[in-house]
Amino acid sequence: MKRTSFLLLILVMLGSSTTWAQIQESNLRRHIPVLANDSLMGRGTGSSGERMAASYIESQLREINLAPKGDPDPAGHRDKTFFQSFPFKSGIHGSGKAGIGRNVIGFINNGAENTIIIGAHYDHLGLGNDGNSLDANPQDKIHNGADDNASGVAGVIELARYFQNNKIREKNNFIFIFFSGEELGLFGSKYFTQHPTIDSAHANYMINLDMIGRLDPVTRSVTVSGTGTSPVWEATLKSIPSEPLIIKTDSAGMGPSDHASFYLKNIPALHFFTGSHSDYHKPSDDADKINYAGEVDVLNYIIRVIDRLNGTPRLTFLPTKNKSIGGSRSFKVTMGIMPNYTSGVEGLQVDGVSEGKPAQKAGVKTGDVIIQMGDLAIKDIQGYMDALGKFEKGQTVPVKVKRGNDVISLNVTF
Repeated sequence: MKRTSFLLLILVMLGSSTTWAQIQESNLRRHIPVLANDSLMGRGTGSSGERMAASYIESQLREINLAPKGDPDPAGHRDKTFFQSFPFKSGIHGSGKAGIGRNVIGFINNGAENTIIIGAHYDHLGLGNDGNSLDANPQDKIHNGADDNASGVAGVIELARYFQNNKIREKNNFIFIFFSGEELGLFGSKYFTQHPTIDSAHANYMINLDMIGRLDPVTRSVTVSGTGTSPVWEATLKSIPSEPLIIKTDSAGMGPSDHASFYLKNIPALHFFTGSHSDYHKPSDDADKINYAGEVDVLNYIIRVIDRLNGTPRLTFLPTKNKSIGGSRSFKVTMGIMPNYTSGVEGLQVDGVSEGKPAQKAGVKTGDVIIQMGDLAIKDIQGYMDALGKFEKGQTVPVKVKRGNDVISLNVTF
């Protein structure tokens, strides 16, 4: 009896290990170079490159045999297509011309009451003409966005493949959504949450993959944001073996990616992120810099999270303290920096500085920590966002930054 139980235990453990190892690195190596190829011209929202990327994603969903869950088929050949069209405006603060973008959506129907949402944005900066690039002279340069966010798209495709083919009928349905318009202001995910193609009352939770392709091989650190959006997240993540990854959590439900759209609809949401790097929002974010093996580890961990929650009741939503974290596109002015959304230091740590913008002209450098703007003390990113909303274009504001052990005063003119 004891020998039989021991053998059964070994088989269960082996089965679990096999389950964890189903993501194939070769598939990631196939997807990302296609999505980050120069021929797609940076996948700008509404562009021909975006349509090419959407068609590639559709071909993969068909290969996996997912059901389409987008707009009705205008030809009447089937009830739905894989595409959901939405309106958008290009340019900084949506000040440019109007266009039409497309989400790509596939579905696994397990006959369950609730549905898990797994998503990633597939648009990027196109030719660098929308004001979001951190390159010194970005205009008409192809921004391929291999990490941001071909890595997340490839990850969602392979998670879809895994859950379709793992021979397990999970106790949730799955909807896999590839958003466009994220870089311009979360247009695609906002549109989906306002025009869902599933019953949103039965949405269990959302998992967002944005920039999961540059895992540091030394620190192996992955930030998981949104852990405060349900009471189960922190305990669940702590209970799951994460080796070889180091998991760092952030409770905030809001953030500069598509999970924020679901949080605002009271849907528990997590965001997986392997960290910033010097190629962020530059033409140099190419496929040869991706840590493919590291991305496999991240995806296998996500599978373990979903498996652990299989069969549990629908997650309870909780609001978090940080409700207004967002990008500079929400304000009249911009400093032209990339904030570090996960830094533990007091203040706002700068992860990138755009040349020619107010911060760079004032002398702000990557690594600086903004601790005061005008008369306002900056304790965290929330305080930075609150302060930024109080300034006007043309105004000069004294800004204090901590640089190493020194505090430096700079004058920023917006």
